[in-house]
Amino acid sequence: MNMLTNDIHSDHELRTRRSRTVRNGSIAVAALLLAGGAWKLTHQAPAAAAPPPASVTIATPLSRDVRGWDDYVGRFAPSKSVEVRPRVSGQVVGVHFKDGDIVRQGQLLFTIDPRPFAASLAEARANSASARSTLALARSDLARANRLVGDEAISGGEVDALKARLQAAEAAVAAADARVREKALDMEFTQVRAPIAGRISDRRVDAGNQVAGGEGTTGSLLTTINALDPIYFTFDGSEALFIKAQRARAAGTAASPVEIQLQDEAGYRWKGQLDFTDNGLDPRSGTIRGRAVLANPHYFLTPGMFGNMRLASGGTHRALLVPDSAIQTDQARKTLLVVGNDGKVVAKGVELGPVIDGLRVINSGIAASDKIIISGTQMALPGMPVQPHPGKIAPEATADATPSATAPVAAEATFAR
Repeated sequence: MNMLTNDIHSDHELRTRRSRTVRNGSIAVAALLLAGGAWKLTHQAPAAAAPPPASVTIATPLSRDVRGWDDYVGRFAPSKSVEVRPRVSGQVVGVHFKDGDIVRQGQLLFTIDPRPFAASLAEARANSASARSTLALARSDLARANRLVGDEAISGGEVDALKARLQAAEAAVAAADARVREKALDMEFTQVRAPIAGRISDRRVDAGNQVAGGEGTTGSLLTTINALDPIYFTFDGSEALFIKAQRARAAGTAASPVEIQLQDEAGYRWKGQLDFTDNGLDPRSGTIRGRAVLANPHYFLTPGMFGNMRLASGGTHRALLVPDSAIQTDQARKTLLVVGNDGKVVAKGVELGPVIDGLRVINSGIAASDKIIISGTQMALPGMPVQPHPGKIAPEATADATPSATAPVAAEATFAR
């Protein structure tokens, strides 16, 4: 009995010790949690600092005198074009050029069999000699008759008849001489020569073929020749541009130089002069035909080639220029980012002009004193402060540049020299 009582007492004491241990552990955990919360509250990280202003490069617009140009698109055309056709009929016995050659005026191109024409010329010369013999006899008869008139050995009617025969003989000689010249021309026409200098096309007839001669287009076409130095550039201008040119001409400020750019060229290297405008506008298209003339000593320019032409439209004017990369697009308008006096960014809407030496002409929207952001525009937003650094706007080294595709314009310009 005592043993049972002792066992119960020991078990109760063990459970009491375990409960006290668990309670002490819970109190320790709670104390640790409270201590951790207090440390977090007392050691909380500070708020993130505001980023520094974006660094940008600024510069005032470049102010330069520029010359205005109007743009046109057209084709090159030969200054002369001739279809080579024979003047006489016959068999072609010689071709004296290579297809596509540059030929000089008077150069032999084709030979037509001259033998029939040589025979005709010989016959005409013989007839001329016979007519001259008849003329000599008529003159001799009239001279004898005149000596007999004083002796009244011949009647006046006979003398008149002899005079008439002399005149007929003289006329026969003149006709015979004309036939000789005609046959001589036919003989000369058996050699077909280049009527102008230029580039010749391919031959349309080979040796051995019969060709028909004649005036106009009745003769067989042998080849064609295009005169390429000088060469023409033909274009159609709008009525608005034509009126602009007319008003400039009336004011005495019009200029006729033109510059042309080929499709694979970066600049306008071909120089010329405007030499013709048509006498009226096409009522269907509202355009007028114009023509410029250019020197082409090496025959590089060829009829049919396309080109972009600019025509000087007047004198010079002052313009503001900025890098094309500084221009921003805000929906349907173009803008420039400008740093104000308070150091904040302002977006100004601008009207774009042409590109000159890599710089864009700004027709309106900015002043010469504005501080344009020319670098770092990606980090600059309207209304935000920025850290500006001074820069400079300078034209590129090339003298001519094609208009940028970001803003097509109907006019061009260059720096006034």
